[in-house]
Amino acid sequence: MDIVTRPRILVVGAGFAGVECVRRLERRLSPDEAAVTLVTPFAYQLYLPLLPQVASGVLTPQSIAVSLRRSSKYRTRILPGGAIGVDLEAKVCVIRTITDEIVNEPYDYIVLAPGSVTRTFHIPGLVDNAFGMKTLAEAAYIRDHVISQLDLADASNDPAERAARLQFVVVGGGYAGTETAACLQLLTSNAVKRYPRLDPRLIRWHLIDIAPRLMPELGEKLGRSAQEVLRRRGVEVSLGVSIEKAGPQEVTFTDGRVVPTRTLIWTAGVVASPLIATLGAETVRGRLAVTTAMNLPGHDGVFALGDAAAVPDEAKHEEGAVCPPTAQHAMRQGRKVADNVIATLRNQPMQPYVHKDLGLVVDLGGRDAVSKPLGVELRGLPAQAVARGYHWSALRTNVAKTRVMTNWLLNAVAGDDFVRTGFQARRPAKLKDFEYTNSYLTPEQIRAQVEEAKPAQG
Repeated sequence: MDIVTRPRILVVGAGFAGVECVRRLERRLSPDEAAVTLVTPFAYQLYLPLLPQVASGVLTPQSIAVSLRRSSKYRTRILPGGAIGVDLEAKVCVIRTITDEIVNEPYDYIVLAPGSVTRTFHIPGLVDNAFGMKTLAEAAYIRDHVISQLDLADASNDPAERAARLQFVVVGGGYAGTETAACLQLLTSNAVKRYPRLDPRLIRWHLIDIAPRLMPELGEKLGRSAQEVLRRRGVEVSLGVSIEKAGPQEVTFTDGRVVPTRTLIWTAGVVASPLIATLGAETVRGRLAVTTAMNLPGHDGVFALGDAAAVPDEAKHEEGAVCPPTAQHAMRQGRKVADNVIATLRNQPMQPYVHKDLGLVVDLGGRDAVSKPLGVELRGLPAQAVARGYHWSALRTNVAKTRVMTNWLLNAVAGDDFVRTGFQARRPAKLKDFEYTNSYLTPEQIRAQVEEAKPAQG
């Protein structure tokens, strides 16, 4: 079959969902059945759950950036860029390449797995002064920033400046925020031993969340256990509290407290990629409304999954229940959606996605963790073994597994050198600079872009 006549399958996003979908398509489709293209700005899959360990220096950035080109069956064409709009009628995806060129990519089948972006609110100064924890660049940048605060505090002769630089605020009591605060607190408590001029008592970490307890999905007992671990280490946990405004040198809490700080890390949840809003289709809390087979009703050949889709959770048997945005669901959805794309291609019936949650793991760094595998509540070293065992086994390649295990062992034996690697340039970069949420087009701009390209194609 000529390459031009092969059906074109376009997968948007190289997260857990997108990569699992592509791998399944490669294994189950013969080369002449379809042409597969993956849209991603990076040629790697980021293992997001271990991002706090990159920020704290336990893992190197490369160890959780899993290469997409390691597969022996790899034949997918990678289009290096980000999807910024989709015209469902014309079956065209508009892409901004990494060189800022706008290109139109036609498709016959499209799998939308663009993931999510950090959820922000209209809080004065937030996007200009807060750091996020959603990308590899942000994690590496935060590590440099935190160590630089220790360096600057050590060099300062101003007691007020020193105290401000040694206060750190993390917003978000979910998994990302709790693990970030826990891992970075360990970083600073270990690093301050190398700074004899600094009083360790000046280092203060704040973890705040508007919810009444940490990580409610874990249950009250384990959430309380995690909170006790943090408080034992000196992290001040404030619940029922959020940010009223954020400045470059201080943060105001909603309870009236003003905390002088140069470090505000925002991890208060995620929302679906802005790409979903460009489709003009029905959404559920910002996520694309799809069927149990993960296809978009009324549009042939359009599938969506992962953080960007409200996939009905059939395992819960509750009306309106949708799958949570976790890696566990995304990976399994990726495989199932690939099967359904193939079934559509071969004129076979699609199958619904059903998966019962296997549990949750939270690594608090050091010997501390809380886990709930298959409903069994674990704490301390047993929970740590389960958490790291799960993450290690979920890494996709043996090379990634070797790197992560080596990093864990080396950190346990030799500790950290607390070196700034140069990611922090003289010009500061905050949350607004990393996720490019202003790059997406409106439906009108997408239509104009597609129409403008038609004469050139003709």
